[in-house]
Amino acid sequence: MTSEKSIVIEKSESLQPTGLHRRGFMKLLGGGIVVFFTCDFTEFFGQERRGLNYPTDFNAYLRIGENGRVTVFSGKIEMGQGVITSLAQEAADELNVPIESIDMIMGDTDQCPWDMGTFGSMTTRFFGPALRAAAAEAKTILTDLGAEQLGASKEQLAVENGSVFVISDKNKRVSFAQLAKGQKITRHLDAKAVQKSVSQFSVMGKSVKRLDAVTKVTGKAQYAGDIRIPGMLYARILRPPAHGASIKSVDTSAAEKIAGVTVVNQDGLVAVLHADPETAEKALEAVTAEFDTPKPMVDDKNIFDHLLTSAAPTQPREMEKKGDLAAGEKMALSTFEERYENGYGAHSPMETHTSLAHFENGKMTVWASTQTPFPAQQQVAQALGLPPQKVRIITPFVGGGFGGKSAGQQTVEAAKLAKITGKPVQVCFTRAEEFFFDTFRPAAVVKIKSGIDADHRICLWDYNVYYAGARAAEQFYDVPHNIIRAYGQWGQSGRVHPFATGPWRAPGANMNVFARESQIDIMAAKAKIDPLEFRLNNTSDKRMRSVLQAAAEKFGWKKGAAPSGRGWGIACGIDSETYVAQIAEVHVDKTTGHVKVKRIVCAQEMGIVINPDGATMQMEGCIMMGLGYALSEEVRFKGGEVLEKNFDTYELPRFSQLPKIETVLVKNDDLAPKGGGEPAIITLGALLANAIFDATGARLCLMPMTPARVKAALAQKA
Repeated sequence: MTSEKSIVIEKSESLQPTGLHRRGFMKLLGGGIVVFFTCDFTEFFGQERRGLNYPTDFNAYLRIGENGRVTVFSGKIEMGQGVITSLAQEAADELNVPIESIDMIMGDTDQCPWDMGTFGSMTTRFFGPALRAAAAEAKTILTDLGAEQLGASKEQLAVENGSVFVISDKNKRVSFAQLAKGQKITRHLDAKAVQKSVSQFSVMGKSVKRLDAVTKVTGKAQYAGDIRIPGMLYARILRPPAHGASIKSVDTSAAEKIAGVTVVNQDGLVAVLHADPETAEKALEAVTAEFDTPKPMVDDKNIFDHLLTSAAPTQPREMEKKGDLAAGEKMALSTFEERYENGYGAHSPMETHTSLAHFENGKMTVWASTQTPFPAQQQVAQALGLPPQKVRIITPFVGGGFGGKSAGQQTVEAAKLAKITGKPVQVCFTRAEEFFFDTFRPAAVVKIKSGIDADHRICLWDYNVYYAGARAAEQFYDVPHNIIRAYGQWGQSGRVHPFATGPWRAPGANMNVFARESQIDIMAAKAKIDPLEFRLNNTSDKRMRSVLQAAAEKFGWKKGAAPSGRGWGIACGIDSETYVAQIAEVHVDKTTGHVKVKRIVCAQEMGIVINPDGATMQMEGCIMMGLGYALSEEVRFKGGEVLEKNFDTYELPRFSQLPKIETVLVKNDDLAPKGGGEPAIITLGALLANAIFDATGARLCLMPMTPARVKAALAQKA
């Protein structure tokens, strides 16, 4: 601060927008061969695009530099999932360059092509094919240029390690760097280049070490909270005690007396800012306010009945319909009706939502921890009245997202405060703010009526899901009379939920698989059939059978009807086009209700695997995170008041609680790469519920399955 006097700001400034033009863009790129993979030049400027058909809506682009290095630009972001490495592998393999020569620029709205965001396990499935096509086309252009320089036909040439050479005389070669030197060549490509087959891979399919590993383990990696700009201020913002509360009065006079504090009170945004974050915190403590808080109508105890009441007037979406339910009931020797419930879940990333905004020369630049840089650009532009071209979002490394960093309230707040104060401003959520403003995984209910015939075949499936959506609810069992209905969606807030809800790693799939696979085990137990055998007898899906059999073989499964007392559980599912099956062994302390997970085997079939180690890490991460939603994580609340403030009450899995984890990647190179960031998490709830039942004979239909709930289920069984 230039002065120790406090500053009080009540009005904002205006700015005149200007655009980024072709000449400026080319200066941004610098020297080298620039290969365009779009039909319209404007696509390079992050123009908003619609639709999920990413590979055909627009393609990736890359730059071959004068020094021979290859820069890959992607609107995707790196938040620990490893795509900074797997995408580099795809580009390197198709270009025939060493992976060490690849530089990745991700999530920068000024440099990267527009992208919806990083979620849904879509990076490998959707951006990957576009990048591979772009790299194959770039290699074709470079080969053409090499043919001209070497005086040879394309048929006489080959490419390796970033050089084009004459096959009959390898000394006659020209490197990509030499081809790019002193030139700026742009070529639009019409024809599709031939991409490599699996048998030709040299980098893909290998367990390449993560490109960000050294940076992260040495502490050099920068996250949004690590960025520093001279003159920056740290902001603390007045928050309501509950969602739905409104300010009646606010007094900032005491905060204004603290030396160096800037106070902003504008359009409902009340903030105190200082060059020292601790002083900003003290200033916030000096602010007093009265709020009008609505009377709580729902809480974590009555929420499930509330959901069913809210859904009653609505018409469900029929996701699948086959046969006739009445005919299925007539076929059934036994029918089973169950209700499954799951409370709200927090994302709980180690890095809280953080953004640093800087307004300079009429342009807003924000370094943001976000999964959605381009939507964030639009939100900031709209909030400030700027054209999108005057807003730049830069995404450093993101410290975990799991869907929760699709929302970006802190980004808009930082941008507003930076524009108001004329200073760079950082907004970093406290842990309590992270819980309060989280877009929670929604509470949900599933009601199922099912039946088996005299041959122990599933003949009836009447499935109704409330506010989780139908993701992963699809029927892969051979059921002649089947219907799946979805009431509401996981993102439907308003009158249904007392606070915001949103995507949480495989949105809704965890609930749907919990319900379906628990119901399958209930039927198997009634028929006194081994749960693995029951599943295999009721599905002809080859991919599902392959993962079930692979998991059983790795685990050393031996037949036995549940409850066997062994504490073995099994569950399977489909997510992001990937098939997964898991088997677990647990021990249940019947005195305390504590569940100790001893071992989990996970088999996953995901088509071509770009990086086996990366895929394995994702599977292990899913399993670890899944232990939390299955056994301990639940948001307590009263109306719009969120009672969770920190990890003393919201219990995440500890390393000491981890079981032995064994993974199997089932080979299927006939399929393009499928999603790997979410499938292995979807089965954990049912997996552990089935294992608890096998150990104790007690069936739990409410997650999380806390020790208290396990004890209650054991008492009810007795």
